[in-house]
Amino acid sequence: MSYDDGLTVRREVMGDAFVDRALSNSAGTDSEQLQKHITEHVWGSVWTRPGLDRRSRSLLNLGMLIALRADDELAGHVRGALTNGLTRDEIVESVIHASGYVGAPAALAAMRVVQKALVDELGELSE
Repeated sequence: MSYDDGLTVRREVMGDAFVDRALSNSAGTDSEQLQKHITEHVWGSVWTRPGLDRRSRSLLNLGMLIALRADDELAGHVRGALTNGLTRDEIVESVIHASGYVGAPAALAAMRVVQKALVDELGELSE
């Protein structure tokens, strides 16, 4: 796969605004080459592999990002998970599930990010 393939998948999952912001913020900086590398090798090679659908890949990403306490990346991947078909309940359940493996502090930190992303994308939880 190529950079262009990766860019297509990245845009489909994360949205044009997110990708444009990431690429624009790194343009002309030392980070630019890392953005190109990630687009080509993660999005273009990993996300395009057969064997897992995008929904499954998004669920895995949530768990890994929660475990890594990668809060800056988590919000974008919550939006990507919604795009890839995960429901609000499934995303919340992924945080609860992760808490048993990565601990309460990581899960609580993740839930703050997840909650904001869910409200931003779907609105407040209705009774």
